[in-house]
Amino acid sequence: MKAELYEIDKTDLKILEILIQDAKRPFTEVAKKVFVSQGTVHVRINKMQEAGIVEKTTLKINYAKLGYDITAFIGIYLEKSALYESVLEELKKIPEITNIHYTTGNYSMFVKIHCRDTNHLKEVLHDKMQQVNGIERTETMISLEESLDRSILLAQ
Repeated sequence: MKAELYEIDKTDLKILEILIQDAKRPFTEVAKKVFVSQGTVHVRINKMQEAGIVEKTTLKINYAKLGYDITAFIGIYLEKSALYESVLEELKKIPEITNIHYTTGNYSMFVKIHCRDTNHLKEVLHDKMQQVNGIERTETMISLEESLDRSILLAQ
């Protein structure tokens, strides 16, 4: 089922809104809040997964509590935009990278990484990222604090 074939309604949006806040919330609890049966929640989630609307459920990790004290954003300049796919495949192999975006503007790509400390950051940049064929240069911005991390409101 394709996303454009599945008609999202207010009930679906309410279900998504609740699960965005806590993906581990039991369907019975979601059903009570949306005033539908547990089976309805289950069926609708399955349909939204088949349609590609719901892709996966994830855990939000506090990397600092696991010893990854540096979060950085790296702007990547490619030698040629035609190299995007090959650079992407190489960057995916670097475990410290958690997000990769193909962008407009100054950078060809923008990535988010988590490192233990500045020495680890230097290692990732110098020994891993800047060794990827097709990367001309990078610019690094270290995050001092994440002040907001949220999903958009769906049920309005």
